Parts: sequence; C-alpha cells; structure tokens
Amino acid sequence: MARLVLGDDHTVFVDALTTVLPQRGIEVVGTADTIASTVEMVRGNRPDVCLLDRFFVDGDVLDSLDEVMRAGDPRMRLVLLTADRETAAIRRAMRTGAAGYVNKMCGLTALVEAVRKVSSGEPVTRLPALAVERNADGVAFGDEALLEELTPRERECLRLLVNGAHTKTMARDLGVSDATVRTHVQGLLTKMGVHSRLEAVSLAVRHSLVDET
Repeated sequence: MARLVLGDDHTVFVDALTTVLPQRGIEVVGTADTIASTVEMVRGNRPDVCLLDRFFVDGDVLDSLDEVMRAGDPRMRLVLLTADRETAAIRRAMRTGAAGYVNKMCGLTALVEAVRKVSSGEPVTRLPALAVERNADGVAFGDEALLEELTPRERECLRLLVNGAHTKTMARDLGVSDATVRTHVQGLLTKMGVHSRLEAVSLAVRHSLVDET
C-alpha cells in the first residue's frame, strides 16, 4: 500500500480524499494546508508519494518543490494535483523533479491510477481533454513540420504516452508487440529531438501536440 502525504488547503476536498483513498489501497499518513506544514509533514512521515495542490496561502508550490523533495526520502515521488490549467507549469514542475501532474477535473480514478504509477516509478501527466492550451499564436503546435514527420503509429504512441500508458498497455491498444511499440517510441523521440518519454510528454503537452482522450 502506497503511503501518501496530502497537501491541500481545501478542507472538503481533503476530507473526501482521506476517506476515499484508503478504500483504493492508498494510505494517507498526513495532511497539511500550507507549504511549510507540508514540508514538516513529509519530513515526519517519510511518505512514498506527496500529493500537492499548487497554490497555498504561503505561496506557489512550484517555488518550493525542491524544499518539499529534500524533506522526504530520496525515493519519494511528488505529484501536483491542481485545477490550474497552465501547461507551462507542468513543464516547470517536471523539470524541477515532480513525477506527475494531475488536474483535479480528471476524477478520482485517474488520480488513483497516477499515484499507483508514480509509486512504481512511472511519470504521469494527466489533464482533461480541454485543458491543453494553445500557444501564443493560437496554434496547437508551432512547428507543423514535426507533426508531418511523425508516422500515424508514432502519433498514436505519443497520444498514449501523454495519457500515461506504459509499453504493455500501448502494445495491447495498438495490437502490436512490445518491441514494435519501443521502435515507434524511439522513432518519435528522435524526430522530436528529446531523450526520454517524459521529455516527449512535456513537449507534447506544452505545445498541444496531441488531443488527449
């Protein structure tokens, strides 16, 4: 059972999660309603996962991610859970070291799935379909030549990566072997100029490169 510290200053929301999450196999070992108290709760409980809202009365948690992570065990995974739809924040959070970013509109099932995935070492970025923003020019992705470079299978693999799918799930959904999935993923990583699946997801979300389902 994953051990979790929840940092959020919305009391009703916290009360609901502390009741429901244990029923889904996630133990809530502590809650906090400020960034400072979250740091202390993490330090005192050494959870597997720290689930954090973005904004608190004492600041934007993006400015304190390092402090929260230093307070916990080196193996602790940090996930942002927020109603914020700023895609630039996702990129910043994951560049700083967050293992996941889940929008509150995704629902309980997506949240539980995200916590389980980060507990097993997988990155997650889950947003509701309409939450992915356009860039400053109102275009889904500025470099359309890149979209044209990706094969249909590579685009489908990218969409599945953004939705948090791992290799076996992608293979099942596409009706191909694990090896074929890895070949498609390596191809899209090369064409996107990135070195990891996490970087590909961050880039795709930032530029609205795929439509999530």
